Amino acid sequence: MANPISGMIDVFADTPLSGNPLAVVEGADHLEDDVLRLIAREFNQSETTFILKSDRADRRLRSFTASGAEVFGAGHNALGAWLWLGYDGQLGDLSTAQTFLQEIGDDILPITVESRDGRVHGRMKQASLQLSPPLNSLNSLAEALGLVADDLLSNPVPRAADTGASHLMVRLRDRQTVDRAAPSAEKLIEVLGPAGAEGCYLYAFETTDPENAYARFFNPAVGLWEDSATGTAAGPLCAYLGSMGLLTRDTLLIEQGTRMGRRSFLKVRLDPDPEISGSGVVVFRGTLHL
Repeated sequence: MANPISGMIDVFADTPLSGNPLAVVEGADHLEDDVLRLIAREFNQSETTFILKSDRADRRLRSFTASGAEVFGAGHNALGAWLWLGYDGQLGDLSTAQTFLQEIGDDILPITVESRDGRVHGRMKQASLQLSPPLNSLNSLAEALGLVADDLLSNPVPRAADTGASHLMVRLRDRQTVDRAAPSAEKLIEVLGPAGAEGCYLYAFETTDPENAYARFFNPAVGLWEDSATGTAAGPLCAYLGSMGLLTRDTLLIEQGTRMGRRSFLKVRLDPDPEISGSGVVVFRGTLHL
């Protein structure tokens, strides 16, 4: 069998070595799950996405963290895979927008891809918002984040929000507080489990008129510490804020990854479910020899 084709694409980025790096692998349909996990460990990125054949959609996507946990939802893992296919010419003429279907776990979700100004852009719908019960106490959460309770705001109250993956949405006082957070992995995992969440999205509004947010994301439960651009958290954040009447319009621009030195911008629009959009840059291509 042919060796899988692989590479790296920086997602939610306009220049190389920014945004969120994603390892991509094609032609791995014949490989067992334990091998897929070993490949993800080899790349050692926040996620590695395998582009596979599908009987239900145009492509099936499976994504694994470096620790071997399979993750779902339509975030940078999915967007990056389709940008990769677009840059490789596998999606046909993209001078006009083309819509495809992607199989991610049990979901079949649309993604629209087009070429503008020499760059491939994608926008994709996520699932409808699902909310878990609000947290009853903020003290344990604040301690897990290395903050005090007064640093956390209760409008809206911290709770897990899910549009494909469930993450705890935590509003902090301001941008400086977001940067000051120093979570304990062990303590944060203790909070996330009962909250029904996988990861934790810390955010603050940039202005009193919320159209822009500043965020950081942590997911110790799957062996992923800080992530530089998290579509599966940006989507439910926008949907949650919208459901609470806290958006001045049905769009949100989120800056993430800045403190990591990989500044990223994620655009989310409610239509009525969240739609994530962005571009990316291919930084290398190669062949896996297994």
